[in-house]
Amino acid sequence: MGKEGRSRVRTVCPYCAVGCHVDLLVEEGRAVGLDYATDSPVNGGNLCAKGNAVLDLLDHPDRLRTPLRRTASGWEAVGWDEALDWAAERIGTIRDRHGPDALGFLSSAKCTNEENYLLQKLARLLGSNNVDHCARLCHASTLTGLAPVLGMGAATNPLHDLAQARCLFLVGSNPAENHPVAFQWVREAKDKGAVVIVADPRKTPTAWIADLHLPVRPGTDIALLHAMLHVILREGLEDKAFIRSRTTGFERTVRAVRDTAPEWAQSVTGVPAGDILRAARLFARTRPGALIYCMGITQHHNGTQAVRACANLALATGNVGRPGSGLIPVRGQDNVQGACDMGALSALLPGYRPVADPQARAAMEALWGCPPGTIPDRPGLTVTEMEAEAGRTLRALVAMGENPAVTSPAGGRVAEGLERLDFFLAIDLFLTESARSAHLVLPAAAWAEKSGSKTSADRRVQWSPRAVLPPGDARPDAWIITRLARRLGLGAHFPCESPEDVLREINRAVPAYGGITPERIREAPGGIHWPCPRQDHPGTPVLFEKTFATADGRARFFPVSFDPPPESPDADYPLCLTTGRVTAHYNSGSMTRRTPALLELSPELFVEVHPEDAARLGFSEGSRVRVVTRRGAVEASAYLSSAVARGVVFAPFHFPGTNRLTLDVVDPEARIPAFKAAACRLEPL
Repeated sequence: MGKEGRSRVRTVCPYCAVGCHVDLLVEEGRAVGLDYATDSPVNGGNLCAKGNAVLDLLDHPDRLRTPLRRTASGWEAVGWDEALDWAAERIGTIRDRHGPDALGFLSSAKCTNEENYLLQKLARLLGSNNVDHCARLCHASTLTGLAPVLGMGAATNPLHDLAQARCLFLVGSNPAENHPVAFQWVREAKDKGAVVIVADPRKTPTAWIADLHLPVRPGTDIALLHAMLHVILREGLEDKAFIRSRTTGFERTVRAVRDTAPEWAQSVTGVPAGDILRAARLFARTRPGALIYCMGITQHHNGTQAVRACANLALATGNVGRPGSGLIPVRGQDNVQGACDMGALSALLPGYRPVADPQARAAMEALWGCPPGTIPDRPGLTVTEMEAEAGRTLRALVAMGENPAVTSPAGGRVAEGLERLDFFLAIDLFLTESARSAHLVLPAAAWAEKSGSKTSADRRVQWSPRAVLPPGDARPDAWIITRLARRLGLGAHFPCESPEDVLREINRAVPAYGGITPERIREAPGGIHWPCPRQDHPGTPVLFEKTFATADGRARFFPVSFDPPPESPDADYPLCLTTGRVTAHYNSGSMTRRTPALLELSPELFVEVHPEDAARLGFSEGSRVRVVTRRGAVEASAYLSSAVARGVVFAPFHFPGTNRLTLDVVDPEARIPAFKAAACRLEPL
């Protein structure tokens, strides 16, 4: 307690997955300010624009403060008992009438590990594997891509390890804008002499500091990566000792890239062959090298293959399993890694055990104290599959902190599907675009109004304690799930009364979290990196230093094929639309579009267009244009910039409308939609 009667509570920022610490100053139960956690081993007191604006969420006038039931005349405020009784009755009736497969559950990367664990547990105890979350829209291809290669699908090195790299290859990643605090380690490495290579259709602020920028056409990253590997093998630059002693399957990959010379890749990607040659030599010769990728790689119809192409390049150069190297997928939401770890995935139980594995199901049923056969043996529906089946085979949906009407592809059809549901329960901070279609909306507590653990992009598990009370009658998601479970007759399986109790159950359910107990994690200033299987284990910041997590301990090369994007520019739609983030906003914008300081930085939907394209189409800076694809149209302001390549249009996805334009074609393995390349045209207004 300070001189002014204020207490300081260290929390974990609720935005991106860097996991920054934010110190809240609390007085008489209210957060009255924030301070910079200068002694934090995670962010050293640094915060981005979003982190600096977190307080606006807590007392925002739009916050939901009481349960709301939709009636013919509008929203009606109801008490918690009435709301939960009605929700349980509707869910139970639909399950009895249509079977458990008629139920769907959207978990959330904005919620804690404990809350994600509880929601997937509720779904499976009701007999449904229809549980998924936004990883299906951002990094599902990281899991499907890396798990067969390395034995697990997560970042191999901590983010701060980037400062030790001598070469940083950023593919489809723009940390300068999307993860500004993590970008400090890129700059630190650069200041120490590291080489920086950036592959991105736009010359982003990250590319400004690059020694080499590769302006790859959207959807052609695999061709670029193949050509780089071709050069490395042709010139004998591969790490032969590492390949021989620590990998398998190399020869098949050699054959796969035999005909992918830089000259071929130039015709596909638009990147000059000489630059591809230079990039390959730099990455192979300058070690250790880290390969950092984001949704510019994962959000494609071949996202799984693209991730494996990244892995092939890292393995061929021996850049896995040592400090300063590695494969680093930087996640976009504060707990997307943790939500995956907790089993909020339609085909995987907690700890990534397949639902099809009878031993995995039996172990979980024994832990939960439910009869054998309770957990279905087949995968459930993914996010996009649930949205497609809404109002058809899927009759009820529980959405915890998700806003699919904005975040999902072909968003107009998603909104129509939500309206068709027999029962839609939304749990959220605000009355979002999706929640407006719900039959019942329950007010949730924000990050500083509840306690729990979160797992950042680099597998760092941290405890974020409650600092203040939620407004009105809002409640933590864990409280809501537990009370709903009890009303559904499952109370005996939900004995935990606190987040600490739930984490102790997670210690038993997820082997990699076995030693990350509440007592340890609360005393760990920088959290603990999983895997941490025992209480005497220090955690594992760098993976695979001695062995990989595969059956034989070796990493596996995978031969990858290049398939062009499913939709290419043509006479009717001559431009290529690609989407992404901006610094001021987060995910669907439901929080940041309500924050005045962030809205001032980015107030509306815009498109970034090359000046030559704008001149040819007859509009100028600030003009209003209509963006049209085969799926719909939206209006936006035009920003002219030579940072975007000719023929490419960039739009941020934080605003309603953007994802009405994107493709709903999905990766066949990860089931992730192809958000990043759609044919479009611009019509001046």
